[in-house]
Amino acid sequence: MTAQPDNGTRQNFDGKECIFYDGYWIRYYEAPEDSLSARKQLIDHLTRRTFRHTEPGINTPGYRLEEARAAYEREQDPARKRVNAAMLAGALFNRATDIFTAIVELEAKGITVNRDNELMKQCSNCFHEALELGRQVKHHSGHEGIDELWGEPLKAFTQPVARLFEARYRKIAQAMRDIDRISERLAQVFAEEPAFDGVATLAMELAASAKLQTETMKSDPVFFQVWPAFVSARERLDGFVPALDSEPSAEQWQRIEEGVNLIKAGAALVTYLSEARVPMPKSTRSFLAQCDAFQRR
Repeated sequence: MTAQPDNGTRQNFDGKECIFYDGYWIRYYEAPEDSLSARKQLIDHLTRRTFRHTEPGINTPGYRLEEARAAYEREQDPARKRVNAAMLAGALFNRATDIFTAIVELEAKGITVNRDNELMKQCSNCFHEALELGRQVKHHSGHEGIDELWGEPLKAFTQPVARLFEARYRKIAQAMRDIDRISERLAQVFAEEPAFDGVATLAMELAASAKLQTETMKSDPVFFQVWPAFVSARERLDGFVPALDSEPSAEQWQRIEEGVNLIKAGAALVTYLSEARVPMPKSTRSFLAQCDAFQRR
């Protein structure tokens, strides 16, 4: 059995530079310089990305932090308080990025702001509190919260950029593993279902294109080929129509409907994983359990 390369090993595959992490070769990108301005751009990007993949209505402006906190402390209903916590977390994130923007602007004017400066401490405190409250935030689909994604802006503030990129590759590898598990299980479940002939092939095609999408930055020119391939593969699986030789019974109709819903749920979860580029372990386990239940029935 051939031993796997060490994590961090780089290799070129037909002009595609890759780096190996946790069982996967992932498209490699050079980390940006570790400067305040570069770190600000990275934090801005990660903050926008976080809000894009989380539930709507929580991107609270930083200047409304006090209002958001008062509403959170005032609310007593548990379900509503969770949403208020998410809104407060959003305000804290935006307040932190507002402060960091001001720090970068001061640096550009030759005014050095040290780590022990009050502005830096306030920025750090906002990020840390946002991270704690982020456990209350859900994915925009209503699935589990994605803590790994929510914590990235804080890590961009506290960690060297090179270490942040290393963590990025590890998360991508974990997301790819979940994508493989979901697609392989779909293929197994429908392999012996005549009405669902072709699902296995479509599921594996989606997995391959989803992993390429997961590893590719949108600024990369190859994204213009990767994204259409991913979307079309997802649409083929999501739009699968079972083949029926005769009029099915009521029981068979129910089985077919359950199978179609399972396929759609799998395609959606692979999409969420690929776009967020972080693992979703609870949702993956729940989906695999649904596959087991469908197969048992």
